[in-house]
This record gives sequence, structure tokens and C-alpha cells, in this order.
Amino acid sequence: MKAVILAGGEGTRLRPLTLTVPKALVPVVNQPFLEHVLTYLRRHGVDQAVLTVSYLADRLKEHFGAGGNHGLSLVYSVEEQPRGTAGAVRAVAGLLDGAFLVLNGDLFTDIDLTGLVAFHRQKGAAATIALIRVDDPTTFGMVETDGQGRVLRFVEKPRREQVTTHYVNGGIYVLEPEALALVPESMHYMFESGLFPRLLAEGWPVYGYATEPFWHDIGTPERYLQLHAELLGGRCPSIWPGAPSDPTRGCYADPTAVVEGQVLLGLGAVLGPESRVLGPAVLGAGCRLERGAVVDGGVLWSGVSVGAGAHLERCLVGSGCRLGPGVVAEAAVIGNNVAVPEGGRLARGAKLPVVAQT
Repeated sequence: MKAVILAGGEGTRLRPLTLTVPKALVPVVNQPFLEHVLTYLRRHGVDQAVLTVSYLADRLKEHFGAGGNHGLSLVYSVEEQPRGTAGAVRAVAGLLDGAFLVLNGDLFTDIDLTGLVAFHRQKGAAATIALIRVDDPTTFGMVETDGQGRVLRFVEKPRREQVTTHYVNGGIYVLEPEALALVPESMHYMFESGLFPRLLAEGWPVYGYATEPFWHDIGTPERYLQLHAELLGGRCPSIWPGAPSDPTRGCYADPTAVVEGQVLLGLGAVLGPESRVLGPAVLGAGCRLERGAVVDGGVLWSGVSVGAGAHLERCLVGSGCRLGPGVVAEAAVIGNNVAVPEGGRLARGAKLPVVAQT
């Protein structure tokens, strides 16, 4: 089985974390996000994945190479200009034979891909969309189906009075090459607003595979933090087992240091005297907390140094940052290799370095 992973986005809502790091390499529980995805695909019989990439593509190629270390073959398609979700897949049609999977590249999920593909084949579908049940479908693409799962219509971001189902497009598809051939070549074209409505209008068999899995994206700082809290809490054990019972294993923790709640510490982390880590929290490899430093929730990437008496609450801190003694920050998002001087007090929700609003 082959899969196409749409990994060309710039991750603008996660900036400044993604100023120098492609979203696919953003760490989730101390492992690059895309590594989780590749492991998940391999478990469901995918032996080749095509990555459609653009932003910082060389970083991805350098990290993942030909994919051998991850148990499957990787091929890269570099977009010079954005082609849209369907256009990006159409560009690699020559690499695809038979039914194939398509995944949005920022989803962390345990959807049963094996069951999804089996359903697609059983129905003789041209396209099958994984449907996710949500409490509020008004911010998603609502998908109505009949009793057999055949799609009746799509409603993008319905008003509350238009809601007839709580199942929405989950961003994972199975497609036949014949359906992909309807996508115009060399132009921007979307599955959601282009190909799927066209298939429906022309009477092609389009089905929805209804499921209620663990399903998360990492598109915003809030979602990224929430994903970590849920993973640490054991909400997706088939992908990640939850916070370790002994988070200090492989680290050094002073006898007076305190670790409470659901915490993951990377290899070689150092917790100085009277420092505290309060979960849900993740510290990357080589992080160091000096005397009395407090990390209350949040995610620190690798090699972060937190000075004596500093207090971080629900912050996201990129690799190699140096936060001086007495720094205070709440819900801050700090990009790689930023230094905050001693006594710095960051405004709630501050972003360093400052990036233009999008």
C-alpha cells in the first residue's frame, strides 16, 4: 500500500517555533511529529510514502532520507508553487498504482487505516473519506451520508441551524487512480472544494468511513499543548503509551527537585536543587533547570537552559534557548536559540522573536 502525506505547509500558526523548523519535524513527546506518522503507516501495511514538501524541504530530506530507518520507502515531491491538496497529489500520480491513502501532514490520529481501506474496497468506492465525530461541526467540513455510508452532500463550515450530522472530514482519504485523474494538471486544486464535490455531482461512488478515534492536529500552540497533555495522560496508547512511571530515568534530578504529575524528561535532562517540574510537561534531551526554577506545564525542546528562580507556566520553548535567572513567562512561545536576560518578565502569550501576524 502507498500513501501520500501532504507536508508542504509552513506552519505559520506555530511561529516562531516553525521559523527554522518544518512542521513535520516539530517534536511531539520528544520525537519528530512525522516519525510518529510513519510508524503508524507502517503498522497498517504502508510500504512506500510520498511526501509533498515545500517549506524547508531540505531539512526533511536530511532527517528522513530514503526512509529505510523508518521501515518504509520515502519519495519526495517538492512544490515550487502551492498546488492545493488535490493538485499536490495529482503531481505524483505517476508514482501511484491502485488504491492509495492520502493524509494531511499535521494529523496525529489512531484511525484504523486497515479498516478504512477494507471498507473502501468493499464498497467499490472511487473515494472514501475518513469521517470524525466532533461536538461542534460548524468549524469543519460537515459530511452527510446515507445508511450505507455513501456521501450525500458536503457542507463547509455549516451554520448551527444547518447541522444535520456531527461527522466531518477527517483529512484522511483512500482514492482510486481514476478519481485522481479528474484533477486538472499543473493548477491549484483542492479535494474539499474541487474533486470531492465534482465526484459527487457526476455520480461517482464516494463514501464516508465513520469513526470516533483519537484525532488531533498540531496547527496552533494551544492544540500542540493539548495534544501533549492528552498523550501524557494515556489517551492514545496504541501510538504512545503515556507518561513514564519514572520520568527521571536517564536524567539527573537533585534529591530536592520535585517532579509531579504527568511528565516526560528527555535523555540527559538535569533538574537542579529545589527545581520543580509540574505536569503535564515535556522537557527535551539535555534541558537544564537551575536552582529553584519551575516549569509548570508546557513543552521545552532540546537543550533549553532555565536559570535559577525562573518560572515558566504553559510555555513552548524552542531548542537551545537560554532563559536567565528570574525570568517569568506564561503561555509564551519562544523560537529556537532565543536568549532572555536575567529578570526578564514576558507578557502573557508573548512570542519571541516577534513575527508578523498572518
